[in-house]
Amino acid sequence: MRSGDALLAPAITRRLIERFARHGEPQTVAPHRDLSGLTPRELEVLRLLATGLSNAGLASRLFLSPTTVRSHVGRILSKLDLRDRVRAVVFAYETGLIAPGGGA
Repeated sequence: MRSGDALLAPAITRRLIERFARHGEPQTVAPHRDLSGLTPRELEVLRLLATGLSNAGLASRLFLSPTTVRSHVGRILSKLDLRDRVRAVVFAYETGLIAPGGGA
């Protein structure tokens, strides 16, 4: 995999999320887990992360070092009390930060 490649192709990520959003069990987001605690840059990182980009892809797209991207992703997960990137992607869709079929 090249350094800028996504973990999954963005089109596949979107299709999986669309299918999950249509057929998955209803999810609720805890009221304390809103987006207001994120900085504008963290929101931007989360939006792009939700499209399936790897840390290297995020770094390239945002003109940041991979270490800085890892820091942003870690802070996002911590602030939103999420275990992993997959849950962050689902959270981005559940909160409307990104819409199925949309993109960043």
